[in-house]
Amino acid sequence: MTDAKPIKPHERLAAACAAEMEAVNGLIRTRMASEHAPRIPEVTAHLVEAGGKRVRPLLTVACAKMCGVEGDDHIKLAATVEFIHTATLLHDDVVDESDQRRGRPTANLLWDNQSSVLVGDYLFARSFQLMVETGSLRVLDILSGAAATIAEGEVLQLTAARNLATTEATYLQVVRGKTAALFEAAAEVGGVVAGAPEEHVRALATFGDALGISFQMVDDWLDYGGAGDDIGKNLGDDFREGKLTLPVIRAIARGDDAERAFWRDALERGKSDDLDRAREILARHGTLEETRLEALAWRDKAKAALAALPSSDLRDMLGDLADYVVARAN
Repeated sequence: MTDAKPIKPHERLAAACAAEMEAVNGLIRTRMASEHAPRIPEVTAHLVEAGGKRVRPLLTVACAKMCGVEGDDHIKLAATVEFIHTATLLHDDVVDESDQRRGRPTANLLWDNQSSVLVGDYLFARSFQLMVETGSLRVLDILSGAAATIAEGEVLQLTAARNLATTEATYLQVVRGKTAALFEAAAEVGGVVAGAPEEHVRALATFGDALGISFQMVDDWLDYGGAGDDIGKNLGDDFREGKLTLPVIRAIARGDDAERAFWRDALERGKSDDLDRAREILARHGTLEETRLEALAWRDKAKAALAALPSSDLRDMLGDLADYVVARAN
């Protein structure tokens, strides 16, 4: 007889919010439908139904429930968050010319770039419809601001790619744009729609921001140090796409002339695909381990923010979720 697998933190949180998340999933399926363009639900379903953990909408639901929400506006906002996230993934895969997402072929590979971009646009439009239905200008301000920040972060990453002069400050700005902004907004609107005290709303925003940064740093670590199954994409994708992530930025700063020449050929000129050599250099300078420790530090900031909220099982589960995010890098 084999032992049952332990329940992961995000699974415990999902179980505690099961009824709400079922409603979110039902709303997503309803709103991604299109009477006139059947390709829209086909493309959307390929990604939405691909087994993602739904961490972002789960944050909205859990934070709202923890703050005593009434009504169903948090369901609409959770679906909004998932639509924004899915839209950005569809667009990102086109920009990055990716062929794998969540362990499956990308939509742009199965259909085409045009379909991915246009369906992403449709999901953005749907997300704004859902925001408006809550009747809250503050919610609209938070989520529309997050959408703008995400786009800004992606453009910044595009301009920073293959640029060896990219700084850690620019890297953090990219991370806040492409990942942390939606984590922050997802948690913050949960408090807002529940009518939580302002100090609790601020704590939720801080928690989401720190959790998102930690999440992205772990992904950046895994791209060089983990298995493809851990991240749902190919090992070394960031390296091949010329992305300047934290371990690389620090290794370049400490490298000798030969190492900098390697990074210049590999990242700026795209003339090398020697991932093993890249990993060897990162290991020599200890920058992968430093990135893991940075992720842990941001995890600690996320958990510290939760301490400002009233004690509850859901608060504890959110803290466990922060632990789980960085546990992937063990």
